[in-house]
Amino acid sequence: METIKHRTVKVNGVNLHVAESGEGPLVLLIHGFPELWYTWRHQILGLAALGFRAVAPDLRGYGDSDAPAAADAYTALHVVGDLVGLLDAEGEEKAFVVAHDWGALMAWYLCLLRPDRVKAMVSLSVPWMPRNPGMKPLDGYRAAYGDDYYMCRFQEPGEIEAQFAEMGTRRVIEGFLTYRIPGPLFFVKGKGFGHPVDDPVVLPSWLTQEDIDYYVDKFEEKGFTGGINYYRNLNRNWELMAPWDGAQVKVPVKFIVGELDLVYHMPGVKDFIHKGGFKKMVPLLEEVVVMEGVAHFLNQERPQDTTQHIYDFLSKF
Repeated sequence: METIKHRTVKVNGVNLHVAESGEGPLVLLIHGFPELWYTWRHQILGLAALGFRAVAPDLRGYGDSDAPAAADAYTALHVVGDLVGLLDAEGEEKAFVVAHDWGALMAWYLCLLRPDRVKAMVSLSVPWMPRNPGMKPLDGYRAAYGDDYYMCRFQEPGEIEAQFAEMGTRRVIEGFLTYRIPGPLFFVKGKGFGHPVDDPVVLPSWLTQEDIDYYVDKFEEKGFTGGINYYRNLNRNWELMAPWDGAQVKVPVKFIVGELDLVYHMPGVKDFIHKGGFKKMVPLLEEVVVMEGVAHFLNQERPQDTTQHIYDFLSKF
């Protein structure tokens, strides 16, 4: 980890903390929730050793980056603006993009809006899903899962933050990172991840106490609101993206998902990925990989395999 350098870059009106290592073609690594640049610790070192320059920011609202107070400062357009600004600051006209979870969704928007800045993308966990012009996302989630579905519970400012405070930051981080149920995540009041909050959490072999400590320290310092604000813009992003309704994403893509990933088991997602819908929306989709026995945080659970998959694809360009 000593070879990873840290600095702050001012982009799009915010200061972003960036971790990086290596020399060569730039690979932009974009994290999800509740994560940080640290989620890519294995890939930063692995890709650097393979001849790439790996750059992983803390997205706005996270870690050592700025966290604007207003919830509406976390739309897809703001975040894509940050990413384009980061590429400009790095002096890169085009870069490889590797992204996971919310980072993957933001990377899809980057590819949709600025394909001229992306050489190729590897998306982990989250495929590009076409916008449904007849229904806002949160209406769909409520209809499918009810009000206790986690994305619905995240909407009221301060409510889920209060529940997280009651649970404790460590318990929240442990609960998310060890979640392996291939189905929807609910946050019933008084119950954290579907079971009593004082139930002990056994860390898997790929997640150390030191890893948890790093996440806990940063989220204790920054809070969860910045990351949760991405969820609070689901409907706003739907409104903002109306002009691109039905548009294809036209960059080369490799998609990797864990067999036990909760996203993979959302209604209709498997069929969309494997029965032609995904390829229709992303015509340059070259490969889909399903990692057996792996859950949502695949880049941490199977770091070497994930890095190898990334390298095999990016080395084609």
